Amino acid sequence: KIFFRWYGWGYAHVLKWVSHFFVQDEESARLLGTLGIDNVTIVGDTRFDRVLDICRQARPLPLVQKFAEQASIVFVAGSSWPVDEEFIIPYFNAHPFMKLILAPHVIDEMHLRQIESRLKRLSLRYSAATDENISQADCLIVDCYGLLSSIYRYGHVAYIGGGFGVSIHNTLEAAVYGMPVIFGPKWQKFREAKGLLQAQAALSVRNYKEFARALDTAFATQQMMGERAANYVQSECGATDIIYKALFQQK
Repeated sequence: KIFFRWYGWGYAHVLKWVSHFFVQDEESARLLGTLGIDNVTIVGDTRFDRVLDICRQARPLPLVQKFAEQASIVFVAGSSWPVDEEFIIPYFNAHPFMKLILAPHVIDEMHLRQIESRLKRLSLRYSAATDENISQADCLIVDCYGLLSSIYRYGHVAYIGGGFGVSIHNTLEAAVYGMPVIFGPKWQKFREAKGLLQAQAALSVRNYKEFARALDTAFATQQMMGERAANYVQSECGATDIIYKALFQQK
């Protein structure tokens, strides 16, 4: 960003040494154009290709599958912060038809105990889950890292945490599985969040009332919103192939 601010114009000549720019969108191309740079190709965002690869390579999680298989609705709350859990836990407590997979962003013992103390339905930590006890729980607390991108496949609706803090976490990891996505109000810096909202595959919330309404809507229209989410991700894929082909042709 420094190249496009008033104090960065002195550095802009560095960009002239770049042989070609592959950019995500028209706005990026326009900004480069303000510096007299036109060796630009708009290709989209390679993160869509990456998240599709992650989806295809997702490892099976038999315990999570067993937890989810008897539930009519599985709500996955990924990378949640305490402010997110202020909405998630009361809604879960009041809606016995759903199961919850809660993957907190912070998994220290104090935070896990705080979560468990507020749950009014049977919960189980993933680290303590077995074939014998997993089906009895209504809430599965993911108390380890590295599983979330594979867990989303077992859910029907996803909430992505962080939107009441600095910014939301990765929405595409859930959307690629064809899930409606819900997140807090700080999404404006993320092109993919804007795209999901425009595709009517996501909902943004600012308070508990909006959160509850969004979940009710997502549960009722899960198939339609999920298809929109999957279609949006698929429609944005292909940037990596375009770049590879261009680089190969240059050689």
